[in-house]
Amino acid sequence: MRRVAGLALALVGLIAGLLLWLSAPQRLDPAQIAAAPGDPGRGARLFNAGGCASCHAAAGARGAARLRLGGGAPLVTAFGSFQAPNISPHADGIAGWSLADFANAMQRGVDPAGRHLYPAFPYPSYARMTPAEIADLWAYLRTLPAVAGTAPDHRIGFPWNLRRGIGLWKRAFLDSRPIVDLPATAPPAARAGQHLVEGVGHCGECHTPRLLGGAGGIDRSRWLAGAPAAEGNGRVPNITPAKGGIGAWSASDIASYLETGFTPDYDSVGGSMAEVQRNIAALPAADRDAIAAYLKAVPAR
Repeated sequence: MRRVAGLALALVGLIAGLLLWLSAPQRLDPAQIAAAPGDPGRGARLFNAGGCASCHAAAGARGAARLRLGGGAPLVTAFGSFQAPNISPHADGIAGWSLADFANAMQRGVDPAGRHLYPAFPYPSYARMTPAEIADLWAYLRTLPAVAGTAPDHRIGFPWNLRRGIGLWKRAFLDSRPIVDLPATAPPAARAGQHLVEGVGHCGECHTPRLLGGAGGIDRSRWLAGAPAAEGNGRVPNITPAKGGIGAWSASDIASYLETGFTPDYDSVGGSMAEVQRNIAALPAADRDAIAAYLKAVPAR
């Protein structure tokens, strides 16, 4: 009996050790971090493409207030309430961070203290950004106003409050490979759009359904096919070139919508997409054209 008990304890210890190893935070290799300083001018474009102000500035902020990134409104979901933190260059924000710290948060979901970040922050998409883009965005953030104050803590119940478990989630779902295998004949604009949509733009984080009842990663087989809103109110639409999506829209219709907020039927953008549209309207026209070209090239779902 003692031998059986000893073997059982050893097995439990082995499993616990394995789980601790599998769930440990994984940082970027130093070679995956840009060696050259970033360019804040290029970083401003990425700031708009990523919609950073939509989460990290005060709710409803406009004009210069959008650049005060002291933390925004909480994202309230079925799993709990997630609070966007202060990412301004203040001691309460990320003033003490290095570029490596920022890159690991953006692309591995690991903070400087070695804690897993919740994937309410869309690092699974940011993992597809290049090291130079991360450096550019970092350079731009450091030019913005320093804002004092720390955001409230997340309010998350068990078991989602066990951060170590996010390491297992990452093992299953953090994947920096492209989502869509574009054909060799795809135009350069579609490829540029793919990098924006699948990367910094993180469009699939809202427009794609998730596995495991919403707790898992995105369902690649239903990429951009529409999904329940994370907040639990309504549905985020299908934006593939299908009949139930935006198949009737031309590429110019899509680009125009992203610039003006008006659909081909002269309906206006609404809900949380209104904020996204304002961010994309600040991009160069070539970026909106590229996004449109990519959305016309993805598989219809």
